Amino acid sequence: MTLKIVKPGLATSIQDLGRPGYFHLGIPEGGAMDRLALRAANMLVGNPEDTACLEAVFMGPEITFTADASVAVTGGAMPITVDGEAKEGWTSFTVKAGQTLSFGFLTGGARIYIAVSGGIATEPALGSRSTYPIGALGGFHGRNIAEGDEIPVGDAPLVEEGRTVPADLRRGPGSPAELRVLTGLYWYRLTEKSGQAFFDDTWTVAPEADRMGYRFRGGRPMEFVEREQPFGAGADPSNIVDGCYSYGSIQVPGGTEPIVLHRDAVSGGGYFTLGAVISADMDLIGQLQPNTPVKFVRVEMDEALQARADRKAMLEKIRKELV
Repeated sequence: MTLKIVKPGLATSIQDLGRPGYFHLGIPEGGAMDRLALRAANMLVGNPEDTACLEAVFMGPEITFTADASVAVTGGAMPITVDGEAKEGWTSFTVKAGQTLSFGFLTGGARIYIAVSGGIATEPALGSRSTYPIGALGGFHGRNIAEGDEIPVGDAPLVEEGRTVPADLRRGPGSPAELRVLTGLYWYRLTEKSGQAFFDDTWTVAPEADRMGYRFRGGRPMEFVEREQPFGAGADPSNIVDGCYSYGSIQVPGGTEPIVLHRDAVSGGGYFTLGAVISADMDLIGQLQPNTPVKFVRVEMDEALQARADRKAMLEKIRKELV
């Protein structure tokens, strides 16, 4: 079976849970920006949770099916139709051979995940089908999907229509969105006043927001503790001698606009990082639209670990709902 891409949408890519193990070589883990949504979509159609799906940003694709398949769409809110008939999000439905899946205008969130029974069956690269266009890895010939592509799908039986994830298990950002942060190795570079202002201020998502990172604007510029710049660091006080970045690291070039590094981000560089968004909240960033208000919330390690456990428990609840 193949999916015939009639219209690709704005930026639709093939994603799974990524390719861990190569970050030390400068190859990011990649994978779905909203991993809970991708896992849930796969569960709904009977796939293993790490199966490759389509991730569409802001605008959905138009796809004609060449065989019957079970489908589920999760993540952001976007009207779903099959040959003009409305379908529910976060719920399994059937698309028959010759029918076309299409989408209306986005009404909430930023990304949708389209799972098809059997999963996307393109050739893996370094153990993953996730699209990393900068490195021409994974995806469809190393790129996002395009008009006219025929995407291979694996064989799998259909599942019952109407399987659904309850509304209280469909996690998304609020308004303002709250992103929990652990301060990090270079936090000492900020003055106490400036560090507090980072958490007190309301920021907004800038238009420069993609799979590599999300930029935020609107807060007060940061003030740095004075020091003599070490050999190898740049002249700006936000510069450091090159250091490693974790996923979720918050770098602040020039001390003005924080950038949260995401799935396709680089592994290191010469800007200080004040901390990192906790792993449990990384999915929320992937659903933020430009101009969304955001509050950064300071937490300690025990709170971050509890948030991770809570997210794990939510996934387990979804699994039990769909048994």
